[in-house]
Amino acid sequence: MTGRILAIIAALFLGGAAMAQGFSGLARIDPEQSRIRDAGQGAEIDLHLSQGVPYRLFTLDNPPRLVLDFQEVDWTGLRRENLIQGENLRDVQFGTYVPGWSRMVLALAGPMQVSAAGMEVDPVTAGAILSVTLDKTDAEQFAASAGAPQDRRWDLPAPEPLTPAAPRDDNAPLLVVLDPGHGGIDPGAQVEGGLDEKTLMLQFAFELGEMLVRSGQFSVQLTRDGDYFVSLERRIALAHQAGADLFISLHADSLSEGGARGSTIYTLSKEASDKASATLAERHDRSDLLSGTDLSAADDLVTDVLLDLARQETQPRSEALARAIVEGLAEQGGPLNRRPMRSAGFSVLKSADIPSVLIEIGFLSSARDLKNLKDPEWRAQAARGVLSGLIEWRIRDDALRPLVRQ
Repeated sequence: MTGRILAIIAALFLGGAAMAQGFSGLARIDPEQSRIRDAGQGAEIDLHLSQGVPYRLFTLDNPPRLVLDFQEVDWTGLRRENLIQGENLRDVQFGTYVPGWSRMVLALAGPMQVSAAGMEVDPVTAGAILSVTLDKTDAEQFAASAGAPQDRRWDLPAPEPLTPAAPRDDNAPLLVVLDPGHGGIDPGAQVEGGLDEKTLMLQFAFELGEMLVRSGQFSVQLTRDGDYFVSLERRIALAHQAGADLFISLHADSLSEGGARGSTIYTLSKEASDKASATLAERHDRSDLLSGTDLSAADDLVTDVLLDLARQETQPRSEALARAIVEGLAEQGGPLNRRPMRSAGFSVLKSADIPSVLIEIGFLSSARDLKNLKDPEWRAQAARGVLSGLIEWRIRDDALRPLVRQ
């Protein structure tokens, strides 16, 4: 091929199975040249990069998706609305996946198999083009070849027995795991001007965490400390691994239904307390799906039954935690949602033995909440409200523990 080197390293597995290729270095996307377009009943993908980098690709089912992982791509300037041309690919999402690795996820309009893939590198400029061709296939063949490859650089390790945390003095700080929502490829809610939920919540988690530690009553760990993706499953696993006493997930979603605004605290329930809460829970789980997480083995029915037994003690403590935080936020002047305590089937709250709540600090779809969330003084006030609630919850919980044991 004149003036170019076709670099294909490792194996090329057709039909949607995993593929890998080796390069090194950081690549920048060329948003003007990169295109995804229909090709008959399939599609063609051309991503122009500043240089070649390692990548892999695979497909996932329910719904059909194509996942491309890179080491590492700067997506600056790329816009979803400008990238896809045609109807065979419904949507695209891209961003950081784990530190050092980037991900692009394409929602397919129907089952498609990878019939060709390769990266061309210009030996003079080092510029590269990743080209992928997708052809229509049937649902049965697609399902048979779909699935995420097992790779310790991306995936959770096999489950291991958890070592019980060492007994602590009753006056020792409680370990609070703060979970800044979204991250990396999953930006969460977004508003004009480039502001997004993942950035705001990471900032608030740092601010809240510092305040909790300074109180002397709590120690803190974060499920993420940078702009990278953490699956819902891994967020819970990290809390268990740390031996957390409490788990608090932080969010600031966008929700048009009912003019949602004001701080809202959610606990776990099988049936959502209202339609808006159900929508939020579905959207949070959908973020994992759109980020290329393989959910084919999730929510095992037998496991859920066993965990329900363990939650009989934890759930009342979670609800008491939610009430205490509502009271703490009210003391600081709010503003609170008109129904500040709600519930839904948030997967991130499904830990059986750690009291867990999800706090919507505010809603980016509300002009008032957005203004508050951008204000450092208001965020400090909200953090003081959460701290006050946690302190009060601890006092009440310590008083009730002997009765629970009986």
